[in-house]
Amino acid sequence: MRIRVGVAVMTVLLLLYVVLAGQRALVLLASGETVGVVMGGALIVLPLLALWAIGRELWFGVRAQQLGERLEAEGGLPDERLPVRPSGRIEREDGDALFPRYRADVEKHPDDWRARYRLALAYDATRDRRRAREAVRAAIRLESTERRAR
Repeated sequence: MRIRVGVAVMTVLLLLYVVLAGQRALVLLASGETVGVVMGGALIVLPLLALWAIGRELWFGVRAQQLGERLEAEGGLPDERLPVRPSGRIEREDGDALFPRYRADVEKHPDDWRARYRLALAYDATRDRRRAREAVRAAIRLESTERRAR
């Protein structure tokens, strides 16, 4: 829940920034001066890029959560009970010990989005966020391909 509140706050702040930058862009564009017009154009383009980026990340989060919920409903989430720190994080060594199992599952079933999603959870347990995100993106692509093939 805390993450959702954080995402909502960041999204609202970005939208506020876009509105304020848009207003300033209009003033600069209306100035008629070359520098003002160029800066006004930049103030329109940059917030649009920011909106695209946040939209892409929000969509990634929605799709990742949908896959996680689907996998949970199918009973396919990992069921290992590992010791956790007071913060709720898994001990890194315990996460590292699980990783080879899930990596082997992906190698055995390279087109299975479920295996990729479980691998992403293993990467996350080892605190390798970049690879966890890559694995979730691969799971999303595989699941989309599977859904279209039906």
